[in-house]
Amino acid sequence: QVQLVESGGGTVQAGDSLTLSCTFAQRDFSTNAVAWFRQAPGKERAFLVHIEWSGVAKYADSVKGRFTISRDNGKKTIYLQMNSLQPEDTAVYYCALDLPGFRSIYSPETERNYNYWGQGTQVTVSS
Repeated sequence: QVQLVESGGGTVQAGDSLTLSCTFAQRDFSTNAVAWFRQAPGKERAFLVHIEWSGVAKYADSVKGRFTISRDNGKKTIYLQMNSLQPEDTAVYYCALDLPGFRSIYSPETERNYNYWGQGTQVTVSS
């Protein structure tokens, strides 16, 4: 079974930073693509950033310059470093896996291109 578990969420003040983690319970971590999404209250789930196995990343305009994705293949973990957090960043954050590793490369913002999802971790930013 392939499982994704997010962690690192919490409540912070505006301007603070947080680092989220997503650990993969997978025998062979051979996927080529992983992504972070988020869903704010009352809104649709939105794409944040996508990273290929090689480390090439694509960011949504909403987080470009503030959020940074990275991966540690040895630890089977994906990270999302979030800086200068604002109240508008309050949401449940999800990691998603494109196991074949090619569908999401051409359209990383499309949810159907990911076949495994984590349970989410809550991030709350207060003013």
